[in-house]
Amino acid sequence: MLTDTVISAAKARDRKYKLYDARGLYLLVTAAGGRLWRFKYRDQGKEKVLALGQYPDLSLVTARERSMKHGAFS
Repeated sequence: MLTDTVISAAKARDRKYKLYDARGLYLLVTAAGGRLWRFKYRDQGKEKVLALGQYPDLSLVTARERSMKHGAFS
Protein backbone atom coordinates (compact mmCIF):
# COMPACT_ATOMS: atom_id res chain seq x y z
CA MET A 1 0.00 0.00 0.00
CA LEU A 2 1.11 3.52 -0.72
CA THR A 3 2.19 6.09 1.84
CA ASP A 4 2.48 9.88 1.61
CA THR A 5 6.28 9.52 1.81
CA VAL A 6 6.41 7.24 -1.24
CA ILE A 7 4.05 9.52 -3.18
CA SER A 8 6.03 12.66 -2.34
CA ALA A 9 9.27 10.96 -3.42
CA ALA A 10 7.82 9.89 -6.80
CA LYS A 11 9.72 11.70 -9.54
CA ALA A 12 9.10 12.06 -13.26
CA ARG A 13 10.73 9.53 -15.58
CA ASP A 14 11.04 9.30 -19.36
CA ARG A 15 7.66 7.57 -19.49
CA LYS A 16 4.60 7.63 -17.27
CA TYR A 17 4.37 4.91 -14.62
CA LYS A 18 1.95 3.67 -11.96
CA LEU A 19 2.27 3.31 -8.21
CA TYR A 20 -0.36 0.83 -7.04
CA ASP A 21 -2.24 1.09 -3.75
CA ALA A 22 -5.04 -1.48 -3.38
CA ARG A 23 -8.32 -2.63 -4.94
CA GLY A 24 -7.73 -0.89 -8.27
CA LEU A 25 -6.51 2.46 -6.91
CA TYR A 26 -3.23 3.75 -8.30
CA LEU A 27 -1.24 6.94 -8.76
CA LEU A 28 -0.20 7.71 -12.33
CA VAL A 29 3.07 9.67 -12.41
CA THR A 30 3.43 11.45 -15.75
CA ALA A 31 6.62 12.28 -17.64
CA ALA A 32 5.97 15.95 -16.83
CA GLY A 33 5.85 15.16 -13.10
CA GLY A 34 2.08 15.22 -12.55
CA ARG A 35 0.64 12.80 -10.00
CA LEU A 36 -2.89 11.71 -10.88
CA TRP A 37 -5.22 9.40 -8.98
CA ARG A 38 -6.91 6.69 -11.06
CA PHE A 39 -9.29 3.88 -10.12
CA LYS A 40 -9.49 0.81 -12.34
CA TYR A 41 -12.64 -1.31 -12.22
CA ARG A 42 -14.81 -3.59 -14.36
CA ASP A 43 -18.34 -2.86 -15.51
CA GLN A 44 -20.21 -5.63 -17.33
CA GLY A 45 -16.91 -7.35 -18.11
CA LYS A 46 -15.25 -4.24 -19.56
CA GLU A 47 -12.27 -2.60 -17.90
CA LYS A 48 -12.79 1.07 -17.09
CA VAL A 49 -10.67 3.77 -15.46
CA LEU A 50 -12.07 6.60 -13.35
CA ALA A 51 -10.04 9.79 -12.85
CA LEU A 52 -10.34 10.83 -9.20
CA GLY A 53 -8.11 13.92 -9.06
CA GLN A 54 -4.58 15.22 -8.73
CA TYR A 55 -2.19 14.77 -5.82
CA PRO A 56 -1.74 16.77 -3.54
CA ASP A 57 -5.11 18.46 -4.19
CA LEU A 58 -6.68 15.07 -3.46
CA SER A 59 -5.01 13.32 -0.52
CA LEU A 60 -4.27 9.62 -0.25
CA VAL A 61 -7.01 9.15 2.35
CA THR A 62 -9.60 10.97 0.23
CA ALA A 63 -8.63 9.02 -2.90
CA ARG A 64 -9.07 5.75 -0.99
CA GLU A 65 -12.48 6.86 0.29
CA ARG A 66 -13.65 7.85 -3.19
CA SER A 67 -12.42 4.61 -4.77
CA MET A 68 -14.18 2.54 -2.09
CA LYS A 69 -17.37 4.55 -2.53
CA HIS A 70 -17.31 4.03 -6.31
CA GLY A 71 -16.30 0.37 -5.97
CA ALA A 72 -19.37 -0.32 -3.84
CA PHE A 73 -21.67 0.77 -6.69
CA SER A 74 -19.90 -0.83 -9.66
